[in-house]
Amino acid sequence: MGWREGLPVLGWWGEGRGERGSALRVGEGLGFRVAGVRRCLGVWRGGGGRRTVCPERAEVGAGSTRAQCEGCARLDRARSVAADTMADDPRAYAVYLAWFGPGMVKVGITRGDRGAARLLEQGAVAFAWLGRGPLMAARRAEELLRSALGVPDRVPYARKRAVRGELSPAGVRAAELAEWHGRAVGLAGWPEALERAEFAVVDHGGVFRLAEAEWGGAGALVGGLRGGAVVAGRLVGAAGPDLHLAREGSRGAVLVVDTRLMAGWQLEAVGEGAVTDGVEVRALEPAHRQGGLF
Repeated sequence: MGWREGLPVLGWWGEGRGERGSALRVGEGLGFRVAGVRRCLGVWRGGGGRRTVCPERAEVGAGSTRAQCEGCARLDRARSVAADTMADDPRAYAVYLAWFGPGMVKVGITRGDRGAARLLEQGAVAFAWLGRGPLMAARRAEELLRSALGVPDRVPYARKRAVRGELSPAGVRAAELAEWHGRAVGLAGWPEALERAEFAVVDHGGVFRLAEAEWGGAGALVGGLRGGAVVAGRLVGAAGPDLHLAREGSRGAVLVVDTRLMAGWQLEAVGEGAVTDGVEVRALEPAHRQGGLF
């Protein structure tokens, strides 16, 4: 799943139809049956967002959020920005601060022409740009914030999801980001090639439909898929790679589907009236009930 123009988009490949994308809209039904065997998705090509098929067509585990064999995953990592193998990349990069919950802020970089897509993919509830410039200057700024302010460059996705039902109001999260932004751009040692950005918060609470998709203590998380399993419901929200589905006959309960678990499977459409069946599901508890999580 990716994000395009503020909408979640499922990318898929069909026999004789090539690679396609289907935008998902809140209020619409979504249903599929899992078929076949889960296989490796292969490797991303260039900057076109397309994939080279895995030469082994390797089978991958049903519970993994990365639908790749070790060989293809290694090639993808080697070509990523984080691998430091693209020092001569002439494109502009942006440094950002992303907010996922109270006290949960991270620093990251993204290609300038991608805009907010990377933040939507990560499930950032709010974010602010810090600066823009060459890749290596952006990397130095990222490292500066990590060392000087203790801001991480990664937050486990389970932590992001756990706090999503207990978020501060938009004004409070904006104030927290403003404080971090001021401290960050005021640091000594800021790379000269990186142009500082004035503070402006971008909030995704409305895009993700978090108010409509609150699960309180009644939510459930799909923990894995298998052949023959059915997932069905009405889309009430989406954040990062997660879809929030209202299930037929389950008043107030929201089913959270991590679409990374769908990747690599053959999926078949199911008709109206289908219900979720044959899926590993576990209770989705809010953060305050998850002792030791933080």
